[in-house]
Amino acid sequence: MNIPQLVISMLIFLVMFFGIGFLLNMLLRSTWLMAFIYPLVVLIIVNQSPLGGYLTQPLSELQNLGYALLNLKVVDHLVLSFGLIGSIIAGIVIKMLRVRGYQMF
Repeated sequence: MNIPQLVISMLIFLVMFFGIGFLLNMLLRSTWLMAFIYPLVVLIIVNQSPLGGYLTQPLSELQNLGYALLNLKVVDHLVLSFGLIGSIIAGIVIKMLRVRGYQMF
């Protein structure tokens, strides 16, 4: 992956998870919901085996998931971390809006 693709990917993940986090926090009247859900989203993105395997062979599937997380490249870590930053910024924005008197739904 070259530098322009990396920058655009990081920006897309930041904006995408900011938007998703903002909408979820606004509709469900919570502040940090997406920041707590985001690690599960990352595990679903990184997961390469079917979800049914976690019921039949949980230890081996969790080991495979751990290896998949450890074998991610630096570029993948950067892109995924910008998604986390976007969801944290959404929580901060919702909190700031509520402090200033804006009541969403």
